[in-house]
Amino acid sequence: MSAEAGPTGNGGRDEHVRRVRLPADRRTPAAARALVRSVLAEADLDELANEALLLTTELTTNAVEHARTELDIEVAADGTGLTVTVTDFASGPVEELVVGVRNDTSDITEVAERGRGLLLVDHFASRWGTTYLRTGKGVWFRLDRAGTVPPTRVTAIDDRAARRTRAEGGEATPSAAAMSELMQTVPDPYADDPLPEFATDLLTRLAEMVGAAGGVVRLDRGDGQGVQPLARYGRQPREGNDLIRVPLAVHRPYAGELELDAAPSAYARPLAVLAAERLSLHLENDRLRRADIRRSAWLTFLAEASELLAQSLDVELTMALVPQLVVPRLGQWCAVHTTDEWGRLRLAAASHADESMLPQLHRQLAETGPDSVQARLREASRSASQMPLSGPMEGFAVPLVARGQRLGTLAVGRHQRHRHDADEVSVLEDVARRAALAIENARIHAERRRVAQTLQKSLLPPVLPVVEGIGFAAEYVPTGDDAEVGGDFYDVVPLPDGRWLVVVGDVSGKGVQAAAVTGLVRDVIRVLVGDGKPLPEVLGRLNETLVERGGGRYCTLALAAVGPGEGQFLDVSLHLAGHDRPVLLRGAGGASFVGTGGTALGLLDSIATPTAELALGPGDALIFYTDGVTERRRGRELFGTERLRESAVPLAGYSADVVAARLRATTIGFSVEPPRDDIAVLVLRNDAL
Repeated sequence: MSAEAGPTGNGGRDEHVRRVRLPADRRTPAAARALVRSVLAEADLDELANEALLLTTELTTNAVEHARTELDIEVAADGTGLTVTVTDFASGPVEELVVGVRNDTSDITEVAERGRGLLLVDHFASRWGTTYLRTGKGVWFRLDRAGTVPPTRVTAIDDRAARRTRAEGGEATPSAAAMSELMQTVPDPYADDPLPEFATDLLTRLAEMVGAAGGVVRLDRGDGQGVQPLARYGRQPREGNDLIRVPLAVHRPYAGELELDAAPSAYARPLAVLAAERLSLHLENDRLRRADIRRSAWLTFLAEASELLAQSLDVELTMALVPQLVVPRLGQWCAVHTTDEWGRLRLAAASHADESMLPQLHRQLAETGPDSVQARLREASRSASQMPLSGPMEGFAVPLVARGQRLGTLAVGRHQRHRHDADEVSVLEDVARRAALAIENARIHAERRRVAQTLQKSLLPPVLPVVEGIGFAAEYVPTGDDAEVGGDFYDVVPLPDGRWLVVVGDVSGKGVQAAAVTGLVRDVIRVLVGDGKPLPEVLGRLNETLVERGGGRYCTLALAAVGPGEGQFLDVSLHLAGHDRPVLLRGAGGASFVGTGGTALGLLDSIATPTAELALGPGDALIFYTDGVTERRRGRELFGTERLRESAVPLAGYSADVVAARLRATTIGFSVEPPRDDIAVLVLRNDAL
C-alpha cells in the first residue's frame, strides 16, 4: 500500500487531499472508509460522514468485485464539501455497481442485491460521473455541505484527470464533470435579477403620487410558471373597487399588466401609463438579455453534447447517452428508437425524469394501434419530418437521419409545466441531427472493426498442425485499436520432403495495405515451398516480388524447416531475413539467442539470409516472436529481448502451449496500457519422449 497526503491551497481555501493505492481484496472497502473518515475529520465535514462512507463502500466494492485490479483512491475535501474518486486499471466499461454493504462491514460477500448502486450514488451525491484514462477508468462523486451552492462546473476533477492523462501520454477524454453537467438542470443565471427591486421602487413612487391604497405588477415570462407578481405595494387590489389597469407593452412570450387600487383621475391614469411604459422598456431589455443568455447556454450545451457524442464509438453506448443528455433539461422523458433492415422500430434507450415511471413509459411506447405512439414514430421515421405526440405521451418525435439514411426516431415528452418553445424545438432537432451522425459513425466503426477482425483471422492459420514428436503453439494479441489490421503473422506449412516450415513475419505498417502485403507474402511462400524450392531461393524471389511491387512496404521473416534428425533429435534449418533472433530454450534449463540476422525483404535488390543449423534435443524449444513483444512499453521502459530470454528460462520442460501462453501473459502484464503493436509468439518444441 502506498499513500501521499497534504493540504494544498485552493483559491484561498484549504483543500485536504489524500491518495492511496489499495490491493483488490476484501479489506479494501474498510481501508477506503478509514481514509474518508480521516479526511472528513480534518476538514470538519462530519455531517457528510454517513453518505460519504456509504458511497465509498459502493464504489470500492464494485471495483474489487469486477475490475480485480489495484485501486487508486483519491479523497479531496475543502470548505464546501468532499470529492471521492475510485480508479481501477481494468479495460472495458464501468461495471454495474452493487449495493447492500453496510458501512461497518469489511466483508464484501455480504452484498445482498445488485444493480442499484448507481441509483444510490445518483440519489445521495451532489454530482457524480466517470473518468476514462488510458490506464483504466474511475468513478467519482461529490457531496456538498448543506447551504453551499455547487459550482456550475467541476474543474478540480477535470484538471486532475487531464494531468493524469497527459502524464501517461494519452489524449483527454470527455470529462465526467462535463457529462454530469449536461445531465443536470443548470443553475438559474438570473438569481441576482435587479428587475423586481426596480419595479417595486417604481410602483411605490407611483402609488404615493396618486394616493393608491395598493398596487401590483404582474408578469408572465412564458416560461411555464404562469402569471407571477413582479412587484407589490400596500394592500392587494380587490375586484369591485376602482382599479386602474394598464397592460405592459412587451413582446412575446412576455405579457403583463400594472394594476393600481386608486380612483381614476385626470392625472392618475396618465401617470400609470407613463410608469408602465418605463417599466416595459426595462422588461424588454430583460427579455432580450435572457434570450441572449439562453441562446448562449444552448450553444454551449450543443457544443459539449457534440463532443461527448463524438467521443463514443460504441453504438449501444451512444444511443444510451442521448436520453441522458435530453432528460430533464429538454423534456420529462426521452426515447430513442432505431430501424432495422425491414424498417421496423426497436426501442434502443429510454429515460424519464421520474425513474419510477420508466416501466409505464416502456408500456406506452410498446402499445400499437392507429393512434398509438408507435404509429406516430413510424410516420416520423417514414416521412423524415417532425411529428407531434398527443394524449398522456404529449411531446413530439424527430427523425434520426444521417448522410441521407433514416436511422430511427428521437421522441421527447413535454416539460412538466409547459410546452416546448421554439428555441427548445430547434435545439432538440439539432441534438437529433448530431445524435444520428454519432450513431452512424459508431455503426461505421463497428463495421470497420468486424471487417478488420475478419481480415486478421484470414491472415492467420485457424489451427496449427498436430505432428507426432513436434509441438506447435502460437499466441496472437492484436494492437489496442481493434479496427486496424496488423502486419504480424505466422504459419506452419508442410514441405514436400516431409519436413515442416515454420514462418513468423512482420510487415511494416498497419491497415489494409499492410494486410495486402501480408497475404501476398504468405501466398508466395506457400506456392514456392510447395514447388520444392529451397528456402534461400524462396526468400530471394519473395524479395524481388516486394521490390517490384513498391509502395514502401517491407517485411521481416524468420523461416525454420524442421524435421527428424538422428535419434530423438530434430534438425532445424533457420533463416532470418531482418527478423529478431529466436530464443532456444533447453529442456535441461537455460536459454540463449540463436541464428544470424539477415536483410529485410522489399528494401534492396539483393539480400543476405545466412543459414543456421540447429539440433533440438528432447524437451528443447525454439521461441519465435515479433517486435510487438520486445517493444512493449511501460512508460519509457521497453520489455526488451533480455527480459524475454529471462522470462523463458523458468519455462524449461513445459509444453509448447504453456510456454506460449506464459510468455504472452508476461508480455501483456508488463504494462497496463493496451498494446501499441501486434504481439505474436510461436513455439516449436521437441516433444519426443
